[in-house]
Amino acid sequence: MSPKITVLFYSTYGTNHAIAQEAARAAEEAGAEVRLRRCAETAPQAVVDGQDAWREQLDKMKDIPEAKPEDMEWADGYFISAPTRFGVAASQFRAFIDTLGPQWQSGALANKAVTATTSAQNPHGGQESTIQSIYVTAMHWGAIIVPPGYADGVKFEDGGNPYGYSCEPGPLTETGKKSIAYQAKRLVEFAGKFSG
Repeated sequence: MSPKITVLFYSTYGTNHAIAQEAARAAEEAGAEVRLRRCAETAPQAVVDGQDAWREQLDKMKDIPEAKPEDMEWADGYFISAPTRFGVAASQFRAFIDTLGPQWQSGALANKAVTATTSAQNPHGGQESTIQSIYVTAMHWGAIIVPPGYADGVKFEDGGNPYGYSCEPGPLTETGKKSIAYQAKRLVEFAGKFSG
């Protein structure tokens, strides 16, 4: 039985969208059934419309379904990508997480594998604390955290964040793509141990 992975992301300008697409591709390549889901935009429309790049990115993602609690129940594992805002995950991601109370109470999020990635304006802008805050949430669920650690040499090439891939905004590098793929495949491997 193939493990089921929900790739959950929020993206303002496109970096985390690209990370999520790369993760979904790698997870499928590793044999998983994948749902690519985006967190709903919660910023006021006037704010979004005030920035061309933000509005254009939202339009680029319009065909990707918005995440629902059912997508989390369905999955054996989660690949999460959310940008850093003031040292923690963006509020749009947190708003979706806040809808999962019934799933948490029923145990529907427990024993699922989870890994996380992020982007921030600079390497010391809260990338590690953002990923760790996502993992703290996963601990409350009873999920199984699957960080990349230094189990693969690509972690020494991509900036070395053992908690999960992190980067500055912009196009993904080839090393970044390799790191994301490694992390996604590791997630699929662990999710497969707990599926079914």
